[in-house]
Amino acid sequence: MNKTKSINPYTGELLKEFDLLSEKVLNEKLQLSDQAYQDWKSVSFSEKAKLMKNAAKELKENKDFYAEIISLEMGKVIKESIAEVEKCAWVCEFYAENAEAFLKPDLIDLPDGKKAKVLHQPIGAVLAVMPWNFPFWQVFRFAAPTLMAGNTGLLKHASNVPQCALAIEEVFTKAGFPKGVFQTLLIDSKTTTQIINKSEIKAVTLTGSEKAGASVASEAGKNIKKSLLELGGSDPFIVTEDADIPTAAKTAAKARMINFGQSCIAAKRFIVHENVFEEFLEIFSTEIKNLKEGDSLSPDSDFACMARADLAEELYAQVQKSLEKGAKAILGGEKPKKDSAKFSPTILIDIPKDSPAYSEELFGPVAIVFKVKSDTEAVQIANDSEFGLGGSVWSKNQEKAEKIATQIETGAVFINSMVASNPHLPFGGIKKSGYGRELSRLGILEFVNAKTVYLG
Repeated sequence: MNKTKSINPYTGELLKEFDLLSEKVLNEKLQLSDQAYQDWKSVSFSEKAKLMKNAAKELKENKDFYAEIISLEMGKVIKESIAEVEKCAWVCEFYAENAEAFLKPDLIDLPDGKKAKVLHQPIGAVLAVMPWNFPFWQVFRFAAPTLMAGNTGLLKHASNVPQCALAIEEVFTKAGFPKGVFQTLLIDSKTTTQIINKSEIKAVTLTGSEKAGASVASEAGKNIKKSLLELGGSDPFIVTEDADIPTAAKTAAKARMINFGQSCIAAKRFIVHENVFEEFLEIFSTEIKNLKEGDSLSPDSDFACMARADLAEELYAQVQKSLEKGAKAILGGEKPKKDSAKFSPTILIDIPKDSPAYSEELFGPVAIVFKVKSDTEAVQIANDSEFGLGGSVWSKNQEKAEKIATQIETGAVFINSMVASNPHLPFGGIKKSGYGRELSRLGILEFVNAKTVYLG
């Protein structure tokens, strides 16, 4: 039987091995999810909210335990892992408190005096294909609205975080959710695409790479099932001539290095006006140089390593090709050791248009800094990308910043702040960053049937 391995990327130590599900057990889990839905869809909002708040309580009371699993499996430093678990509790509480209002029927008065209403009803089992970079948060921002809407959830997590996947199911079990309402499926990618055609699965959501998104969306389309995709990003961070440069540069370092740069909404392309370029670059590079590398479990560490050694190799290849094309590394750029997930934080400038650094997503601690002559040029570079997830604009002129924000082709723009997901705000992208929205009221409406009832 095939296995999936849990490996500490900082030490290379094999932590545990798990058997993948047999076809028989997998089918039983799919059937259980469908059976659980038949009862769960009729459970009152108050009861669902009570259980979801129990989940939040379990996360908060045992945040150190869950955070350690995250750090051990994918290399995130422990202080960031703790913050991730706390954020998961927040989204559980948010939907526990707001789901009923979000799903309240919409009343419509028709011109002829008649009335109608739109009900928002659950659809069944929703399959979630989730990534390793925020192994708890990505799942809970799917699970909280999906379960509160009355659907059941099936999780196919990234192969390198099986302990996280099983721990998340345990959270819902400990919270008192009925058996089958949320289940983890330890399966491979091939099996994932194959089960989308199963009658028990009504929709699928994926956060991950373009390749994985295209595969899952294609299979969902063949079976006429809804899909939601949250894919890559190469977020622009525009710094205008009149920005607060020290604040912008310090925030830029945090925005690039959070989760060691392994975030779809991390700022990746820093587009800076030429008149403040040198000042920004000096502060920005100093902030990154001052970050402390160390073991992922050490509370003093600012970063540890990437999630896998092969990811470090892939990132270095992008950097190396960019340097060969003419880009310049003013920090880092060193080749990682063989079979090591450790990577030197890197800053690239003078980026040629035909280099990987210009057009590809660099998923790790590599910053790309552009010098521009005008705000117009800044917007042109920001939009010269296949991605469109998030972006930020830095300026003391609010009117100008808002004007620039309207011109940026992304799902979100933050003014004088780094991009961050928040349960209150819709989250998602355009272009090759995907489609659909998570979080806020829009997020809970993705996997419900908007049923019109005409009141004749």
